[in-house]
Amino acid sequence: MNANDQRQSAERWFLRRGLPAVLRPGTLLRHVWQRSAPALAAFAVMMAFSILVVAVTGKRTIDIVGTPNRTEWFVLAVVVLVLPTAAVAGWLVSRVHGSRARTVIVAVSIGVAVLGALFGGPSPRFVVDLLAEAVIIGAILLCTVTGVGAVLAWAVRMMWENLASVGGLLVGALPVMLLTVLVFFNGPVWTMASKVTRGRLWLALLFLLMVAVTFLISGTLARVRPILDPAAKRPEHAALLAGTPFGAMPDRPRRKPLSGPERINVVFVLAMSQIVQVLTVALVTGLLFLFFGLILISPELLAALTAGGASDGHFLGMTLPIPQALIQVAMFLTALTFMYLAARAGGDKEYRAQYLDPLIDDLLLTLVARDRYRAATAAT
Repeated sequence: MNANDQRQSAERWFLRRGLPAVLRPGTLLRHVWQRSAPALAAFAVMMAFSILVVAVTGKRTIDIVGTPNRTEWFVLAVVVLVLPTAAVAGWLVSRVHGSRARTVIVAVSIGVAVLGALFGGPSPRFVVDLLAEAVIIGAILLCTVTGVGAVLAWAVRMMWENLASVGGLLVGALPVMLLTVLVFFNGPVWTMASKVTRGRLWLALLFLLMVAVTFLISGTLARVRPILDPAAKRPEHAALLAGTPFGAMPDRPRRKPLSGPERINVVFVLAMSQIVQVLTVALVTGLLFLFFGLILISPELLAALTAGGASDGHFLGMTLPIPQALIQVAMFLTALTFMYLAARAGGDKEYRAQYLDPLIDDLLLTLVARDRYRAATAAT
């Protein structure tokens, strides 16, 4: 492998780990369209599903009231499958490394997006839909240029990989799940959920999430600060790079201090690793309660719990045959679970040993790789 290929492999290694701030200035400006291919492919899949919904229903909005008919069940299946399918499409494209192949994928994706504006946009006016899609594509390119896209892609991969550890964390969340069962069958909570507006609920959930995230970040900073010190580097750390693109790169005896953006990027990724892990479990818990409610809540029970609350709900601009109160109770229980697990992550030694310590070890590997990358690029 020549020096240029080695450098490109190293840069892909950092981007895959959500660390664009480590790269040399100007690196993120190269091959922007090709690097945006996974996100553009995911967007194209979503627009293809939109075309399918409009073709089947003849309407540009999803509005399902009462018992769904056969067509509406199909639309509900599309709603459930669209995000997983888009994520899989983006993941498959991310595994394509050829520049020419990615260029073709970008062209096809933009073509599908234009067709989506014509046949599947939310507005009956083609120009409005086309402008909206141009803004979305521009935002994707901007995220690629700034490195935000690499961090978001890393977060999606982390959430997918964390599904494997959901079982163990759910066992740890059983106490709060048992407690939330009491909330789930609490009449005043259901009455509140049926009366409170979605805007107020989002503000309350945001407040709870901010408190939990503050605990996680403060605990992370306390654990990571000694590792970021340049004096923390040891000669034996070089063995960690065996089998990586940095194995043959020159090294420095002492770490060069991280710049401000690098420090923010490193701490953000480490904190986000825990946030995504906890959020994955909280979302799974919320979905479990949502499906539990769909099985259990009858129209009579709903009327008793909510004093005549609506049997249909709204989410992301869609009207769905799910009680509004059930949607909002599930959202509230998701936030409670997130807060509980975030507090447990900060004080539970078993959790730190099983989940946080491997993240610290991975950060150490990243810092050693960063030193070699900086030394190699400075030499060239």
